[in-house]
Amino acid sequence: ACDHLALHHKHLALKMDEALLTVKNDLDTEVVVSWMSQRCYQCLYQQLGVVPAGPSPGQPSSVDFIVGTQHEITLQLNSTLVSMELCKVPFHFGEHGNYSLWMQNLNNSSEVKCSVSTDADPVNSYIRESHTHKHTHELLRCEHVKWFNAILDLHFKCKCCIFSLPVSISLVIMVFVNYGGGRYWFFKHESWNGLTVADLVFPWFVFIMGTSIALSINSMLRAGTTRRSLLRKVVWRSMQLFIIGVFVINPNYCQGALSWNNLRIPGVLQRLAWSYLLVACLDLLVDAWWAPGLDILLYWPAWLCVLLLEVVWLCLTFLLPVPDCPTGYLGPGGIGDMGLYANCTGGAAGFIDRWLLGENHIYQTPTSRVIYGTHMPYDPEGVLGSINSVLMAFLGLQAGKIILHYRDLPTSIMSRFLIWGLFLGIISAALTKCSTEQGFIPVNKNLWSLSYVTTLACFAFVLLVLVYYTVDVKKWWSGAPFFYPGMNSILIYVGHEVFEDYFPFRWRMANSQSHTEHLIQNLVATSCWVLISYVLYRKKIFWKI
Repeated sequence: ACDHLALHHKHLALKMDEALLTVKNDLDTEVVVSWMSQRCYQCLYQQLGVVPAGPSPGQPSSVDFIVGTQHEITLQLNSTLVSMELCKVPFHFGEHGNYSLWMQNLNNSSEVKCSVSTDADPVNSYIRESHTHKHTHELLRCEHVKWFNAILDLHFKCKCCIFSLPVSISLVIMVFVNYGGGRYWFFKHESWNGLTVADLVFPWFVFIMGTSIALSINSMLRAGTTRRSLLRKVVWRSMQLFIIGVFVINPNYCQGALSWNNLRIPGVLQRLAWSYLLVACLDLLVDAWWAPGLDILLYWPAWLCVLLLEVVWLCLTFLLPVPDCPTGYLGPGGIGDMGLYANCTGGAAGFIDRWLLGENHIYQTPTSRVIYGTHMPYDPEGVLGSINSVLMAFLGLQAGKIILHYRDLPTSIMSRFLIWGLFLGIISAALTKCSTEQGFIPVNKNLWSLSYVTTLACFAFVLLVLVYYTVDVKKWWSGAPFFYPGMNSILIYVGHEVFEDYFPFRWRMANSQSHTEHLIQNLVATSCWVLISYVLYRKKIFWKI
């Protein structure tokens, strides 16, 4: 549903995340009603409509509008007669509520009073959501999960939960979010700057991939595999990931034959392929040149390469001239920045993608379209952001090196994880000035900004401490049932994308405008993939590339 949709008709049917607003004008002048989302930074007001003057004193005219309820909005009321602002009203409307906005002269003076009253109470979608969470919690406490834990203890002694379990948790959240997340706004990607739950998952997956690179390469080298052989495998796996990714994000089975003119090239698996290729090659090549030392000095030339890549990202982002746009622009375009840079979505990142790949080969409906009204195509998995995904994977590799270097010293492992988390958190605070919009480099998933990487890597190191302590050190939790999807991560990811519209992952709902029904459907679909991964695990079926 659109974040803030506004129409005026006699009979309006409310959909999800919508409310009815009746604007009553008791003034002797026609009034223009406009709105702006609280989540829209430095945006132009968008016109809802015009409310005519009242026919006579005490008999107001009225017009009905549909307004969005996901975020607080500010209503602006202007007189058309003298183009003067009469008042502004910030208000957070509730879903399916009915409201009245009165405009009246105060004590027969020229001063205008604007007030909002509630005619019909909104529904509380979050109460229904909490009931669903209660049932889910009861399910997790049932004997089936205890049985899962018992089976896992028999089949798997958790020596590598520290990286396999975060992969599984990230994958399960990714499936749930991709399937809709109950259509709640906090389970969708942020429109531009900032973070939601959905924005946490992919970077963590990239981070843990870097950790697994360190552990798996070390294991294979100890087993006698040559570095040249491993390099060939790395290149081949990267090619497979990239090709599979292109297939997955271009599903035209319901739209006829695929047109090469509209083939999207960037994607999630493609970015994983790129990050895996560079980080694995750096780990293999640098370790071949330098003798073992401390967990950082062991491969400082690789760090130098990654830092040089970051210099490239900074130079391109802030110094590359973009036609008709300010140099160093990081905004969403559209109605943001008072509409001055409507065609500058993503700044240099968007320009590079459109120039290098072509407008038809990148994502056509970015998340900024809903709130910022952008019309330029922009790909969140584009070329420039791929540089920072390499940094994210490399920080994960650093975590893997810590595990290898201090493998029998859990206190040293956890302390170093916390030090890295604190260090990256300080960098994030400096880059963002602890602000969503006012920082030097805001946290931005669409751009995969430097602060986005340092912030999510900070969270990842803290998450590793929690997982390592509860699962590997104290063994309070075996990882079930989240452990299983991580054992078949590529299959689960590809499968959930390909079979998204098939039963039992989706069905026709009795009320498609209900958060509860969407939430139940998405939870069932996600649970099905967890169950599938468990069955595959029991049958020892693993898809590896």
